[in-house]
Amino acid sequence: MGPQLFDSGPLRLLPAAVREPRRAWLAIPVGAALTLSGSLLLSWAASTIAPTLAKPDFPVRGATTFGLLVLFAPLVETLIMAAVLSLLARFLSPTATVLSSAALWGVAHSLQAPVWGLVVWWPFVIFSTLYMVWRERSVLAAIGVAAATHALQNLVPGWTIAFT
Repeated sequence: MGPQLFDSGPLRLLPAAVREPRRAWLAIPVGAALTLSGSLLLSWAASTIAPTLAKPDFPVRGATTFGLLVLFAPLVETLIMAAVLSLLARFLSPTATVLSSAALWGVAHSLQAPVWGLVVWWPFVIFSTLYMVWRERSVLAAIGVAAATHALQNLVPGWTIAFT
């Protein structure tokens, strides 16, 4: 296999399963494990450093909330992310495109709660990377892999928010 999109720069440190459009069945769970562990670490750090920062509030509970967080949001956010990444990729390197996309998603989520923007930054680095990598195969594959990874990322928090 020839050179990959992220063989240089800081994203080269990500596992090959995330940087190669070869095995979606592996890229999705590896990506989800990276996003969940990273967001948990960032959440812990934020709550340790600034425990009084407002956290996101989800006033609705139950199956509808779970469906919104685990199915609807990942698909809609991936479609928006795909458009943003396509635009950014016209002007920036692939690495700058991914990092800029993640920063924009962090800002967007910070509008509801500042700490949430920090916590989602890392997952959106992974979602954006997966989209950019899998876009080499097809846009549909890129949307599917990124959205499925996002859905797995949201599974535990979605369950916790919806049913506890």
